[in-house]
Amino acid sequence: MKDDDVIQNRKKLILALDVPEYDHAVELIERFRDVIDVFKVGLELYTVAGPAIISEIHKREKKVFLDLKFHDIPNTVAKAGIAAARLGVFMFNVHASGGLDMMRKCSEEVINACLRENLNKPRMIAVTVLTSMSQETLKHEIGVQHSLNTHVRHFAGLALKAGLDGVVASAREAAMIRTHCGRGFLIVTPGIRPSWAQPDDQARTMTPKQALNQGADFLVMGRAILNQSDPMKAIELIHKEIASV
Repeated sequence: MKDDDVIQNRKKLILALDVPEYDHAVELIERFRDVIDVFKVGLELYTVAGPAIISEIHKREKKVFLDLKFHDIPNTVAKAGIAAARLGVFMFNVHASGGLDMMRKCSEEVINACLRENLNKPRMIAVTVLTSMSQETLKHEIGVQHSLNTHVRHFAGLALKAGLDGVVASAREAAMIRTHCGRGFLIVTPGIRPSWAQPDDQARTMTPKQALNQGADFLVMGRAILNQSDPMKAIELIHKEIASV
């Protein structure tokens, strides 16, 4: 495999640092810095470590996907988005269920702050429907009567209308989103499980190859890698699978 191909493959895989300790996260960043370009910092780790863990990732010249799923009144989410931009993250997300005004205000305010303060604009994406949710959960617990696919498609369209860069969605909906929102719209897919990995609480999963074939731009993987006896070997196998697409 050519060096350029290796670099491109590495950019598609985001390693989720879904661990509860700062020191453990730093150990993982250091361990995988040569094979991973983007690390995801989620609620658990950010609550424990705060901006310090973002600094550790940036010290190693790697990128951060800040996965805090902002969902609040428009003004609060916009301010949170500006704070994320000031931290220098590569990408952050909001919940599409917060509505069009929330997403639009966040997008506009972050863009304005970046222009005013000469900041790199982060990619702003919206969570459609969590990959742990099934059609039954959506209908009987959340109260959404139309289909899961319709719900995802609607939220993706709202995110596009609001000026966001893309969405977080299951790879099972990626082809539909790509058709609806176009080629420049980012699709970030969690719930990615190689055929050789054990299943977990994700309800709507796909393999890396399947996800990319459906139109995904980024694959978010954590436990499917870190729970393996040899995580480095797992990453190597995933990179090879990505290269086969």
